[in-house]
Amino acid sequence: MDEFALRKGHVYGTILVDIETRRPVDLLPGRSVETVANWLRDHPGVEVICRDRSASYAEAGRLGAPNATHVADRWHIYKNLVETVEKSVVRHRALLADLAPAETHLTMDPTALAERTAGPRRTGRLSDRIRDQHAQVHALLHDGIGLRAIARQLGLARNTIRRLAHAAQPDELLVGQWTGRSSILDPYKSYLNQRWAEGGTVARHLFHEVRERGFPGSEEVVKKYVRELRTAFPHPEPPRKRPSVRDVTSWITRHPDSLTEEQAQQLTAILARCPELDRTAEHVRSFAELMNSRRGKHLHAWIARVQADDLPALHTFTTGLGQDLDAVIAGLSLRYSSGAVEGHNNKIKMLKRQMFGRANFDLLRKRVLLAAGSRS
Repeated sequence: MDEFALRKGHVYGTILVDIETRRPVDLLPGRSVETVANWLRDHPGVEVICRDRSASYAEAGRLGAPNATHVADRWHIYKNLVETVEKSVVRHRALLADLAPAETHLTMDPTALAERTAGPRRTGRLSDRIRDQHAQVHALLHDGIGLRAIARQLGLARNTIRRLAHAAQPDELLVGQWTGRSSILDPYKSYLNQRWAEGGTVARHLFHEVRERGFPGSEEVVKKYVRELRTAFPHPEPPRKRPSVRDVTSWITRHPDSLTEEQAQQLTAILARCPELDRTAEHVRSFAELMNSRRGKHLHAWIARVQADDLPALHTFTTGLGQDLDAVIAGLSLRYSSGAVEGHNNKIKMLKRQMFGRANFDLLRKRVLLAAGSRS
């Protein structure tokens, strides 16, 4: 059995599930010790009670079914351990800030950018056309075709073909008044170069900045220039984000094989800087092995090792285990769990929402039992 919150006004309930058939047996209108204990007394023969670590359910089980074996659910036990680890990480969260490298900007002299982007333009519709024509003419010349035949084939004047043929490289033809034409962005390139060197790499942000300085052109002009800068002077990777308390807690409490290489490296660095977290991680791994291999009989030895270590948060966890030790050992040894209950909780919430404001607890109870094919 497990706790189920009905959330209809101030009414709470308890769902009881058969461990073997995984079907709900009953839905109680309350979760008090008396309510659950009375149901157990009215249904003798219960041998195993699998529950969370609620003190109310533990007491109800002892009163209503004194001969039953109590099994603390493994998921709830490990959840308590995760919460304990998180408290330990919070105590040492100041060490996490030192793991993130300082933010770096592009170390480049803005004058280098100016030299790279200065001078006549070498790209555009006219220059691209000249380069294509130069390549075509020289390819036909290589095939042994004469200038007159090339002019007829390409539809160009013979003088144009002659200039293209006599130029060894297309750049020889890209010299003239048109190559020195100014761009409306030229007065603002020095500012864009400076901002790029400072780390401003978002074209839209740069466009808004130069527009405030009087730039009359469109955003596409700035984007094209930024693409040229990005190709010529790429920025380094952005600085790695500082790991959060939740991140570190997750890395410590997860199986090492499920961590990425970067996560494993960051966790190793954290544990090397903080011996207390390193020892905590060792105890967590040994507890996880104990739980996964169902070696509950070794729990006493694990508790003794933790209590011999100076780890206050884990001491609190072991104290809590000692208050319900028999059920915890059974939970770490037997195959039973309250996993089936969690699935039924979701179904009950769906039924409850369907009935919101239109029915009472009695109808909800019938629908829950009938939906699972149970009879009461």
